Amino acid sequence: MTAGLVGIALVSLGMVLTPGPNMIYLVSRSITQGRRAGLISLSGVALGFTVYLTATCLGLTALFAYVPAAYTALKLAGAAYLLWLAWNIVKPGGISAFEARDLPVERPRKLFAMGLLTCLLNPKIAILYLSLLPQFIDPALGHVLLQSLALGSVQILIGTLVNALIAVSAGALAAFLATRPGWLRVQRYVTGSVLGVMAVHMAADRTRAATALG
Repeated sequence: MTAGLVGIALVSLGMVLTPGPNMIYLVSRSITQGRRAGLISLSGVALGFTVYLTATCLGLTALFAYVPAAYTALKLAGAAYLLWLAWNIVKPGGISAFEARDLPVERPRKLFAMGLLTCLLNPKIAILYLSLLPQFIDPALGHVLLQSLALGSVQILIGTLVNALIAVSAGALAAFLATRPGWLRVQRYVTGSVLGVMAVHMAADRTRAATALG
């Protein structure tokens, strides 16, 4: 079991350092509203991870394999959300994820809800858990459910800690870019384009849930 915990810890560290919708949202929120707002949003993301982990451990993600419409609906909802984020970044007056400027202050409850929504609208997380956890489970030890919960908890812990560090340090990068508007403009379009490409790829992916889960 120890080897499994170490293995999933290393894999989780590699995954969390790869930029994605959660990281982009947390960086953006931390810069525009401060570290506290970023950390509150992160708590919503962490709850989203917990929801997916619990569903996986109880076998509920098998629903995607037998009811492809459920997988497709969630995937399309996530794609639409990414497109909305992309448009808000590249539209006239749009905001760079690393641009420090005044924005309407959101209440903690909404910050938490937006972090949770960002995480839940990424169906790849469910696929990730279902494909990753079995690699480190040893059936000979028994208690597969407990093993799954322990392994998944390590992933959530590492993801939360690393994202917290990113959220706390995001302001320093914003200060560096504040006097370089050209860099901010390039970053805004690059970020929006990346989100748009991700959304299109997700919506156009015709892989059936059964195949993705196999």
